[in-house]
Amino acid sequence: MIDTLLMPLQFPFMQKAFLIAAMVAVPTALLSCFLVLKGWALMGDAVSHAVLPGIVLAYITGFPLILGAFGAGMLTALATGYLSNNSRVKQDTVMGVVFSGMFGLGIVIYTSITTDVHLDHILFGNMLGVGAGDLWTAGLIALAVSVALLLKWKDLMLHAFDPAQAQASGLPVAVLHYGLLTILSLTIVATLSATGLILAVGLLIAPGAIAFLLVRSFGLMLAVAVLVCLIAMLSGVYLSFFLDSAPAPTIILILTAFFVAAFIRRIWQVRTKSAGTAGG
Repeated sequence: MIDTLLMPLQFPFMQKAFLIAAMVAVPTALLSCFLVLKGWALMGDAVSHAVLPGIVLAYITGFPLILGAFGAGMLTALATGYLSNNSRVKQDTVMGVVFSGMFGLGIVIYTSITTDVHLDHILFGNMLGVGAGDLWTAGLIALAVSVALLLKWKDLMLHAFDPAQAQASGLPVAVLHYGLLTILSLTIVATLSATGLILAVGLLIAPGAIAFLLVRSFGLMLAVAVLVCLIAMLSGVYLSFFLDSAPAPTIILILTAFFVAAFIRRIWQVRTKSAGTAGG
């Protein structure tokens, strides 16, 4: 029985999957709290889809894929901000147009070239096939992003909650704004080999949304989001071995189940409190 339960840990590819899952969990969970608080959930979706043409162009020109992905992500984030600030179109509409256009461009370019890089691995990740280079890339980016967010979490929280108050307090609002966009692009690059482009958005939204439903303090929200994401990532990789499923979708399903459970708990608490108030 014990041998069966520990079987996933005996394979090197599973050990690497567990390792990169743990690495990616921390920065995505921390960042998701700021995205949820700021209402930037769709921005994560936009950037994650829009890096595809950058990856394909980097492959064609021989540049590292990470540079292409980061460049395309930053271009999308900056273009979205510029268009929303200089037009009457709302930001969510601009993001929808920009990310769908960039994603379509990436698909067209990809289908026009001959490559041994499988599109499924880019879109959905290849966690069971990560190598030493992927681990180093994810680890270094995860460390840099996590340190930056933890050092500046109070400033970023105020900027996300009330930008006007942040500016009145003397905080560098523009630096915080574009710094958060840079961190978002870097985090998506770190998750490429783990969850791919499409499922990365789940990691950038669900942990923060779950923690938001469970706690009332932002500091505690950060800790709960990291814990939830770590549990979902590691258990998803573990269960995928026995279910013979891909790790990334399994992880997203677990996060979805956590969100539903947190939502039900929140509704029950509200109704219980209302009933107690009415009874008193």
